[in-house]
Amino acid sequence: MVSAMLFAGGSGSRMQSMDIPKQFLEVEGKSIIIRTIEHFEKHPDVDKIVIACKEDWIEELNRQIARYGIKKTVAVIKGGDTGYQSIHNGVLRVAEYSGPKDIILICDGVRPMLSEKLISDCISLTEQYQSAVPVTPSIDSLLYSEDGEECSKSYKRSSMFITQAPQGYTMERILWAHREAEKRNIRNPVSSSELFIELGESVHLYMGERNNIKVTTPEDLETLRAYFYYRHYKEFATEVMKYGI
Repeated sequence: MVSAMLFAGGSGSRMQSMDIPKQFLEVEGKSIIIRTIEHFEKHPDVDKIVIACKEDWIEELNRQIARYGIKKTVAVIKGGDTGYQSIHNGVLRVAEYSGPKDIILICDGVRPMLSEKLISDCISLTEQYQSAVPVTPSIDSLLYSEDGEECSKSYKRSSMFITQAPQGYTMERILWAHREAEKRNIRNPVSSSELFIELGESVHLYMGERNNIKVTTPEDLETLRAYFYYRHYKEFATEVMKYGI
């Protein structure tokens, strides 16, 4: 069995979107969270979906799930104060109906440009390696600084990668990691892959897709809207060429 666990408990402070969490902002008439969910809903190998949502937006998300005919969702649960706490809540909910070898795909709720291939690769590689983390090579030089003002250390760009989602794990591996985190008092790792690394474990990497945008800032939102504008323009231009309008 394959479950997708989406976490959407944040308020989106970096988005500066006032009273609307970033995952509920609309692009072309549909919220970002629904666009993200739909990629897992439509994927033939994903069986169930669990979503950890900002508590006071659960009712709204359930309305949208019903409106857009999302059938695979088995639970919308309360998210946590941090991304990791939301993931933890979601992992425990998925564990209620999953076996040790079942797969969980952990994804933030603001990746509306996921591809079917990316999800398929995540599933097949998790089956092989018990973990699968999509990454893209860093195209920028990287400098290290403690205070953001002084720097005396750089990293070799060819060895640096940017993590993406979904990240895939077998249930036995992700449950072990969360239990170990509690034992070792690890409170707030940035992502599941970083949790494993903090625990002294390795994860399997695979090539992600550069257009798999995580919508975090106003600039990300503008990039996303530009993509949809370009897609519609391209479709219109194709019709013009086809019919000679």
